[in-house]
Amino acid sequence: MRYFLSLFAVLLALNVSAATPEETVQAAMSKLAPQVKVDVVQESVVPGFYEAIIGSQFLYVSKDGRFVLDGSALDAQNERDITEGARARNRMASLKQISADKRIIFAPSKPKYSVTVFTDIDCPFCRRFHQQIEAYNNAGIAVEYVFMPLDIHPGADKKAEAVWCAADRKSAFTSAMNGGDPGNATCENPVEETTRLAQRMGINGTPTMLAPDGSRIAPQIALAPERLVAELEHIAKNPVAPR
Repeated sequence: MRYFLSLFAVLLALNVSAATPEETVQAAMSKLAPQVKVDVVQESVVPGFYEAIIGSQFLYVSKDGRFVLDGSALDAQNERDITEGARARNRMASLKQISADKRIIFAPSKPKYSVTVFTDIDCPFCRRFHQQIEAYNNAGIAVEYVFMPLDIHPGADKKAEAVWCAADRKSAFTSAMNGGDPGNATCENPVEETTRLAQRMGINGTPTMLAPDGSRIAPQIALAPERLVAELEHIAKNPVAPR
């Protein structure tokens, strides 16, 4: 009898250990929020934990499925935000889905840096940002705009579509950002697609600027060309999520 009990314990242990990381994390989350579906599970640099992505939220789940941590994980020894690094890598992967033909790009002939800016034609700070586009380009920064019209601006999606469908998108964009009427042209466009993608990335406001390493640049820096150059120089030497 003792032999069979021992064998049963071993088989039970093997069955538990055979669970995949995805199964372990989903089982843990199902106990807390049965309706939640885990999108991604990956190894974490935090010992003993998996990193789980649910929509734009990052969680840490212990490998035995017992503990779930919600919040930023900080590496005190190396003085870095582990979670922000993970978010940045996730944004980089998402940005690859937005090819150049889904962006409106203002760039100098030989750019030193490039940034992705999620924008809304009816956003006051987006307009203020674009009013300085020449200064950004003169500083060697290529600005790649991606449309993300906000629900709080009714009709902004139609304006974005009209700009996209214009014969000269860059001129139409600049005119619209200066208060001009972009008209009502329609055509196949990426506006809805890029908006959904931005939302999945956890972006909920405009302008939102992302550096080449996927990190977010604070608005007070993004809106000042000279500060932005300095920040991009720093990021180039100290990427949040090394490629």
